[in-house]
Amino acid sequence: QVQLLESGGGLVQAGGSLRLSCAASGRTDNIYAMGWFRQAPGKERVFVGLIRISLGWTFYASSVKGRFTISRDNAKNTVYLQMNSLKPEDTAVYYCAVGLSVGNWDYWGQGTQVTVSS
Repeated sequence: QVQLLESGGGLVQAGGSLRLSCAASGRTDNIYAMGWFRQAPGKERVFVGLIRISLGWTFYASSVKGRFTISRDNAKNTVYLQMNSLKPEDTAVYYCAVGLSVGNWDYWGQGTQVTVSS
């Protein structure tokens, strides 16, 4: 089992920045990737980006590429989502997830609210 604890959400004005954190605990030695997803009100949860834990390789959705950056601190089993140039359409609950193999997301965090005001 892997437990995830997210933090860092809040209210920010358009153009501002926020950094989300996701700390993993439990059986973290088999984590293949950690990802971020978001769900806006009335919409489905969508992929934001991911990081391969061993290689540090990242991949982003086109809607956030160039504005969001995912990084990791392996010693702390923590990944970060740095969000810059935020837009009102970035408003959503952001979820952290852990994948133990390619294409699978096996564990999810509780979510943290990000609200961007115009």
